[in-house]
Amino acid sequence: VQLQASGGGLVQAGGSLRLSCAASGIVFRVNGIDWYRQAPGGQRELVGTITSGGSTNYADSVKGRFTISRDNVRRVVYLQMNSLKFEDTGVYYCKVDRAGLAYWGRGTLVTVSS
Repeated sequence: VQLQASGGGLVQAGGSLRLSCAASGIVFRVNGIDWYRQAPGGQRELVGTITSGGSTNYADSVKGRFTISRDNVRRVVYLQMNSLKFEDTGVYYCKVDRAGLAYWGRGTLVTVSS
């Protein structure tokens, strides 16, 4: 199982970024994918989840600003981040749970300048 997050970068507060999580080694369409983030010096926290059926859930801190979607043909999950705030800064990771194990992708850094 391999996951790769990409799309991070430096953006001003109020701006937008779209992150991608490409997955291989799994039957992509039947797996839910989670997005997490870890701020400098902070704990890793759940940002949001998309189920195999496309249902989504978000942390309160990002509701209304972030949107998760998936493309089962391209085997990619997206995290659209709008109205970014300084506190959204961190390394963003995607994760999939399979057979009782958690598989983490290499993260992508998002830096929001105030």
